[in-house]
Amino acid sequence: MKKIILLGATGSIGTQVLTTVRENPDKFQVVALSFGRNMERGRAIIQEFKPKMVAVWHTRDKVTLQAEFPDLKVFNGLEGLREVSTYPDGDILLNAVMGSVGLLPTLDAIEAGKTIAIANKETLVTAGHLVMNAAREKNISLLPVDSEHSAILQALNGENPEKIKKIILTASGGSFRDKTREQLSEVTVKEALKHPNWNMGNKLTIDSATMFNKGLEVMEAHWLFGVSYDQIEVVIQRESIVHSMVQFVDGSIMAQLGTPDMRIPIQYALTAPDRFHIPFENEFRITDFSALHFEKVDYERFPALKLAYNAGKIGGTMPTVLNAANEIAVAGFLNGQVAFYNIEALVENAMNRHTSISNPDLDTILQVDKETRAYVKTLL
Repeated sequence: MKKIILLGATGSIGTQVLTTVRENPDKFQVVALSFGRNMERGRAIIQEFKPKMVAVWHTRDKVTLQAEFPDLKVFNGLEGLREVSTYPDGDILLNAVMGSVGLLPTLDAIEAGKTIAIANKETLVTAGHLVMNAAREKNISLLPVDSEHSAILQALNGENPEKIKKIILTASGGSFRDKTREQLSEVTVKEALKHPNWNMGNKLTIDSATMFNKGLEVMEAHWLFGVSYDQIEVVIQRESIVHSMVQFVDGSIMAQLGTPDMRIPIQYALTAPDRFHIPFENEFRITDFSALHFEKVDYERFPALKLAYNAGKIGGTMPTVLNAANEIAVAGFLNGQVAFYNIEALVENAMNRHTSISNPDLDTILQVDKETRAYVKTLL
């Protein structure tokens, strides 16, 4: 029985993690969890899964839950997340929160000796060097939950990582992959949230449409698999069937294919290298696809991806700036404060005004993150 600490239980990934636990009660147990503001959904999760410890965001929600569940330990805010992430009875932390708020709980869980299943991109983007160094020092496994990085992990199973020529990350192209830059000026929030293949949360869906999501994944791949940015290529794969690939020095390419369903990478992160049955409504059959399409990325059409590569190569605090600026810009778009077309411009503005600090410590990263958010908010 694997005991799971789940951060972000009411989000898109968290909900699918709970589905996996529900389908395999003999293999998994959720012993501690967090959620943000969705009290109705959070209350139902507590009633069903009966965790021992819970964190919520607001103090008022903590008070409410403590009154309703007197035997439950309830915390709130960032300190609550950090408390839950180190729950002593948990074996593995599955970090599915959105944003850089996931960084400190991950570092705490590593220090506490927990295996880490990471769905929170921002943790590695903002502080990849700190996270990977801490994991190495503690001999902690850090397992990806993203479908792309899970695919790479599976493709590398049994292979010599020193023989990697390049990693090929696949991207659907998002909601507006067939629109020109000029056509993006009038798109609405409702249109942007219609992803062609995946069912994801709002922020992730917008990031997919701009391709910032893929840029964050490029930086994740750099840290997770120890490859240079010149060894990471992004291609458009419209059907979202080939989830990513690894090309080796002999020219061979290993690819992981499957239906676009997050239960596959979630389950693999919890059981790797083992596998077991997933009850799909419609089983994946390769013969259902007469063709799979691959296209080069147009970096003029998707400038967000180019900005991400630049931030990664510059390193230091520049990825922190890119991530923080993007989070505020996307929130501004979702709130109707800024046009979709201007998300990349806001991020580029923040990057241009920042002088990167090499090898930043945690306090520096947190300060740069805070300052960047405050600056971009003045531009909305």
